[in-house]
Amino acid sequence: MSVAILQLEAVGSDPQFRHLNSIAGIAVDLRYATPDNFVGRDLYSPIDCAWLHRDAAAALEQAVAWLAAHRPDHHLLVLDALRPQRVQQQLWDALQGTELLGYIAEPSRGSIHSFGMALDITIVGPDGQELDMGTGFDDLSERSHPALELSLLEKGEITEKHVAHRRLLREAMFQAGFFGINSEWWHFDCGDRVLVRQTYTRVL
Repeated sequence: MSVAILQLEAVGSDPQFRHLNSIAGIAVDLRYATPDNFVGRDLYSPIDCAWLHRDAAAALEQAVAWLAAHRPDHHLLVLDALRPQRVQQQLWDALQGTELLGYIAEPSRGSIHSFGMALDITIVGPDGQELDMGTGFDDLSERSHPALELSLLEKGEITEKHVAHRRLLREAMFQAGFFGINSEWWHFDCGDRVLVRQTYTRVL
């Protein structure tokens, strides 16, 4: 079965995709369009990667509505959305020969970001600052692993406040149909990964 592919430059004219500026109630700070990421350089400019597949965009709107109902003085901050395969390849190449390669989906297999069906996201509190999650975005250490939170808590490497903030983020995202992963508190897939890879359009 061949998966549909699309060049990033054509995304804006394809009805499958929505720009992040069409989603009310979020803030956007795409970290791969800045040096503030684990590679340490801007990987996006001058291309516009502020896009999501319409299904993920609709789910994100549900998460926004839930958070507005439960924590009206908080809002979601999108750190990464559509990541074209050409950028995924750069990340893959940057980690060759390191122990961090397991954090990156092999490009030919396809990151769910490359289908516009994944988000890296956090929450901003009433003071305008990101909630303290115990690590920053793209901290590729065990302290970022949701699967290890209980043991990290017992060892004092993260606090109850960090866990509460992460749980709030997960609750907002999970009730909207997103799924987390074991190794990054900030990453959420919209829908089943296998199904996404088989049936959605991959952006190159």
